[in-house]
Amino acid sequence: MIRSVTVYCSSSNRAPDAYFNEAEALGRGLAERKIGMVFGGGHVGLMGCAADAVMNCGGQVRGVIPRFLEEREVAHYGLTELRVVETMHERKMLLTGWADAFVILPGGFGTLDELMEILTWKHLGHHKKPIILLNTEGFWNQLLHFFERIATDRMVTAGYESYYDVRNTASEVLALIDSHNAACS
Repeated sequence: MIRSVTVYCSSSNRAPDAYFNEAEALGRGLAERKIGMVFGGGHVGLMGCAADAVMNCGGQVRGVIPRFLEEREVAHYGLTELRVVETMHERKMLLTGWADAFVILPGGFGTLDELMEILTWKHLGHHKKPIILLNTEGFWNQLLHFFERIATDRMVTAGYESYYDVRNTASEVLALIDSHNAACS
């Protein structure tokens, strides 16, 4: 069962409005389903938007932020729980450990790093948790094409596509989570 979703996404306040709209819709949908959100603990960007949406709908949000980013990312102190840790490694371990599934929204280098790490860990058999790319306005299309290239060049084995799902809207992501949970009941 998916009871807690780690959300990886941008901390930028300058992202397109469509990305914010989907982050908010995802947050509302998680709260409505009583699915907790886990994230990087910042109050800004898509991460703050999604967290606020969950909290505003009465949901539970756990944030994890390293001390050195606490001020830079404007730590979100209005959460159910905010854990301040010393290193990025500690942050990543908690974000991974607290998740039953991962949803990756548009983001920058940090989001890409987090995505690649959990994909690699799934490839190596470290976890079997669902990974869902929220492909708002085709944000992940170029990366998905790159994945095809590395498969064509035999850098990854056939079947790598089974490591993740791609959905274009928050409602499609939520429907996939519903389907997963129904299958586990």
